[in-house]
Amino acid sequence: MSGKPIEGRMTAAAEGDVVVFHIGMRINNFRAVRSWWPVFLAMPRMLKELSQDRAGGMLGYRLLLGGPRLMYIVQYWESREKLLAYASAPDKEHRPAWAAFNRRLREGKGKVGFWHETFVVPAGSHEAVYVNMPAFGLARATGVAPVGRRGERAADRLRVV
Repeated sequence: MSGKPIEGRMTAAAEGDVVVFHIGMRINNFRAVRSWWPVFLAMPRMLKELSQDRAGGMLGYRLLLGGPRLMYIVQYWESREKLLAYASAPDKEHRPAWAAFNRRLREGKGKVGFWHETFVVPAGSHEAVYVNMPAFGLARATGVAPVGRRGERAADRLRVV
């Protein structure tokens, strides 16, 4: 995590709906490098493409490790429509990577696992607080605001629409 801590209690400046997308892979067999290495390499290309296209809708992301076998990414998106548009765009990195993964999945017989989860969170149904932290998570994707701007208590922030 980079950046200088912001003193005090802050919240994410997100307004409106929030779309959170989790995506990851699990290496089920470390020796089956041909099965998992291409999956591992595909994501940085997609993240680079998405980061360079602000109009595409991805607001930010965080790469996380869950031990030696599990890697995943939390992404924040402007809307479900932009997330789905990217996933199905024939001229973007995702479609060919997904097709190649499906071919390897059939050939690899379970040597690599893949998962994703999508959450569309309506306005007023999310809240965040960061104390003495650099911009992180949703706040890094949408901006940082003093907690008081959205309410001092979590219950207050969850009611803001």
